[in-house]
Amino acid sequence: MRSIFYTLLSLATLTTALAIETTAPKAKAKAADDDWEEKQPDTIFNGQTVPPMIELTQHNLDTEIAKGNWLVEFFSPSCPHCMHFKPTYQTAYEFYYTSKPITSKDESEGDSLNSFTRYYDFKFAKVDCQAFGDACVAHNVASYPSLFFFTDGKLVQQEVGAKDMGHLSKWIEGLLESIRPGTRKEGGPKLPKPGAKSVEAGPDTEDVVKEKAKVDTEDNKAAVSAAKSTPTKAAKPAKATPTTKANLDGEVQILTAENFPKLVTDSMEPWFVKFYAPWCHHCQALAPNWKNLARQMRGNLNIGEVNCDEQKRLCKEAGVRGYPTMLLFQGNARVEYDGLRGIGDLMSYAEKVAAVRAGVQEVDAEDFKKMEETEEVIFTFFYDHATTSEDFQALERLPLSIVGKGKLVKTNDAELAKRFKISTFPRLIVSRDGKPSYYPPITPKEMRDTKKITTWMKTVWLPLVPELTSSNAKEIMDGKMVVLAVLTRERADEFTRSKRELKNAALEWLDKREAAFQAERQELRDAKKMRIEEATDKNDERALRDAKQIRIDTEQLLKTQVGFAWVDGVMWGRWIKSTYGIDVKDGERIIINEEDRHRYWDLTSSGEQIKPSRASILETLGKVAVPSPKLAPKYTRSAFTRFFVSTSAFVTTHPFLSLGMVVGFFTAIVLMGKSRSRRSFNRGFINLGEKEGLLGGNGNGAKHD
Repeated sequence: MRSIFYTLLSLATLTTALAIETTAPKAKAKAADDDWEEKQPDTIFNGQTVPPMIELTQHNLDTEIAKGNWLVEFFSPSCPHCMHFKPTYQTAYEFYYTSKPITSKDESEGDSLNSFTRYYDFKFAKVDCQAFGDACVAHNVASYPSLFFFTDGKLVQQEVGAKDMGHLSKWIEGLLESIRPGTRKEGGPKLPKPGAKSVEAGPDTEDVVKEKAKVDTEDNKAAVSAAKSTPTKAAKPAKATPTTKANLDGEVQILTAENFPKLVTDSMEPWFVKFYAPWCHHCQALAPNWKNLARQMRGNLNIGEVNCDEQKRLCKEAGVRGYPTMLLFQGNARVEYDGLRGIGDLMSYAEKVAAVRAGVQEVDAEDFKKMEETEEVIFTFFYDHATTSEDFQALERLPLSIVGKGKLVKTNDAELAKRFKISTFPRLIVSRDGKPSYYPPITPKEMRDTKKITTWMKTVWLPLVPELTSSNAKEIMDGKMVVLAVLTRERADEFTRSKRELKNAALEWLDKREAAFQAERQELRDAKKMRIEEATDKNDERALRDAKQIRIDTEQLLKTQVGFAWVDGVMWGRWIKSTYGIDVKDGERIIINEEDRHRYWDLTSSGEQIKPSRASILETLGKVAVPSPKLAPKYTRSAFTRFFVSTSAFVTTHPFLSLGMVVGFFTAIVLMGKSRSRRSFNRGFINLGEKEGLLGGNGNGAKHD
């Protein structure tokens, strides 16, 4: 038996060896075939052969860029911006590779001394961050595409985002001029279009070509009229648009527990999803508008719906509490839509959501100025070359939170930084009617805290003076004191003047508030500095350590929040009259309302009505927007209702404390009842031993000796 076992074992070993030898050549052949398929072909530009652009990996990136000048693109194949930029970068590489630094009749190809690569010791390369993520993380790549310029392994400059050919060439020309000063033509070279395989040769620069084109255009009247319809200004960085289309069929996608993760949460594509129940009348009324929305947003935004009668678990996980509920998803992030349900309102919101797909827009001073003409609220993220990938990643998570509330952009433009007095980076501000407000925290941790940033955004994302409507009333009125102007459009001149006065009052109030904030913060800083100096003088290490750990809490400085708004006194006349006893027919009025405490002020300190004038508003506001108002308020509810509402609010805010108080109250009653019962019992027991007791003289029984 043992000999048979060894024989079988030998045969098995021999068979395995033969199998390995047989499959090895096939594996090698397959590997060779794979290598052949992955090899990129040469391209032709201006009749010259151009080798494939160098592709760096995490294994050779640092080694290769250690010597010479390298322009490296960090990209991702799944990034729409990168795919948009790909032909521009490839054509720029081919154009510069075949260019001759010194004008010569020698048209030889290859590694000549007059080649661009050898003359400037300059190479183009790219890194696929999807395949070699470690390399991109090691170099703090914040977003795609990113262009990094290295000299002898050190990062010198970087550009973020897709650029057009003009912008890219202008940057490269500056780099080349810094390598070999005086060798580049003023105005830049004539440039090919992305994807072109040649460019006209000649001594003219790009500026000369533009000037000639301008002269030719002026000479040709037909061309002039065409030029007026399509102005030919200097090229701007192209806006990156996603290459993948959303909602290709223009239909509502039925979502279930099975396909929801794959289509919605596992992708980074925005989805506008309706959660409904078939028996819900509001859902039935919304259905045609929802189908129309999907049709209108074809190719731009995914529209879906979930039947909560069939998908109860999915609706529960989504936090659906009523029907219909409309949620906007991007990955695991979600935002509830609480606007009106008309097709116009849904379309307006959906179009703003669709813009999120392109990412945070890059702007310069000119772009920003144009944007201010159409956008009331603009959030701007300022960054510089030292801004890290973590900062940009936090930024990219923000747009979903402010859809329909404001525009979010990023910039490293020096002119904009000067205008808004930005000296530290990164920094986040909001501009409303040209008036900036700054996100107070500037530490790296706080600049990446998206929850904290979103909380701040909610306090400033309303326009400076919005109109009060049914869709935004709760957001405007709750949690703050509001200067509410009751106006009417029927008196056009007075309406315009009153709005202007209200806006001027708002701007002046913000200026005063900012000045007070800065003064109080400086006072806290001075106090901290004084404690540190005192501890140092006393050589008290413990006190010094405690003083250094004192944190200047800016959130505590933002005490009473004050907002400004106006309401159409004709449209909302019944509500205004029943709540405040005001009729706009008697003239424009100002109400200073504090919704949380159900109180308001409509009279100045002299007992006159608050008029829509800056002086009247600010004088009264200064007396009531303090912890202890100097003017007596009026109330929108009765004393009993206020007590009931206040009690309910206290219970909601402090549930455990309220429960403890209720338990303590009933415990006290029970103990008090027991105490009284014990005293009553003791009194009855004592009476039994007295003459007047149960067996005493008052008894009905006969007396015995």
